[in-house]
Amino acid sequence: MDRNDSFREFVAAHQQSLMRTAYLLTGDAHLAEDLLQSVLLKVLGRWPKLAHVASPQAYARKALVNQYISWRRRPMRAEVPSAEPPERSYSSEESTLVRLAVRRALAQLPPRQRAVIVLRYYEDLTEHETARLLGCSLGTVKSQAHNALARLRALAPELAPRFAALEELKGTKP
Repeated sequence: MDRNDSFREFVAAHQQSLMRTAYLLTGDAHLAEDLLQSVLLKVLGRWPKLAHVASPQAYARKALVNQYISWRRRPMRAEVPSAEPPERSYSSEESTLVRLAVRRALAQLPPRQRAVIVLRYYEDLTEHETARLLGCSLGTVKSQAHNALARLRALAPELAPRFAALEELKGTKP
């Protein structure tokens, strides 16, 4: 199998997960596609070395987070993200309203807090994995998660019980 075939297999196996992470970080489907595409180009350039590591997906996920944070540091670009996420069909109206409320609140978090929430609660990474991925201490991940969940409760009070349940489940209460 040549380099391109193994990279295609990697993308086919992990594209959906990486796209979900990119979308949750950016809050915009088009920006998420741009983010993922730019990261996959970087991963392709390093593929000969990455193809043999234990988890090239972890490398790609870290690259997504780093690229997202880098984009957020840049001055405002011509594109303006939409305040509303793209419409999708869900099984129930309540589920849709909850998802929209969570995404709206998530979009208002600072980039680092948002990255911690996405990695811990959507990607289901441990605190240690999240800290390693973000290049920070375990304590930073814990405090960022705690502060982000407190901010989410303030931004979407109707969802406060759900955020409290997440804190209990993941052990992020101080």
